[in-house]
Amino acid sequence: MSIQDPSPERVCHTVYEIGCVERGVAGARLHIFDEHRDCLRNLDGFGHAEVLWWFSDCDDELRRKKTVDPPFEAPTLGVFASHARPRPNPIALSTVAIRTVDLDNSVIEIGAIDALDGSPLLDVKPYMPHYSRVESPTVPDWASRWPSWMPEDGIELDAPPE
Repeated sequence: MSIQDPSPERVCHTVYEIGCVERGVAGARLHIFDEHRDCLRNLDGFGHAEVLWWFSDCDDELRRKKTVDPPFEAPTLGVFASHARPRPNPIALSTVAIRTVDLDNSVIEIGAIDALDGSPLLDVKPYMPHYSRVESPTVPDWASRWPSWMPEDGIELDAPPE
């Protein structure tokens, strides 16, 4: 297998949305399309999930950006060193707290999520510490004063690090 720098004209992958983010006064929820309802079976035993979603408000200009200036004290970052919206493929990853799983209505009630209302969902994976947690993570100096843990209810839209 050879590694190439594929151009968008040569390589195309099809990704289907499986649902959408719904935001309300009481919090957020992940509405899963009925055709994927059975995918929710036994998710209710988990306290958290990792959610892949599409930054649907990113246009072609944002997809071409290579660097971002964060809204907090940090140097200019390459998009791969950030969680910012601009990126070649605007795919986001959020860890969310699961409040309830309603299999009958295809809904996962969650705490906070840093996605806009209506953002397309691409995948949901249960958070499993033995897969997702690193015992001794390393971060650059500019990020070393951030909290050690995610807030209990998740990360909200536009929440700067504490």
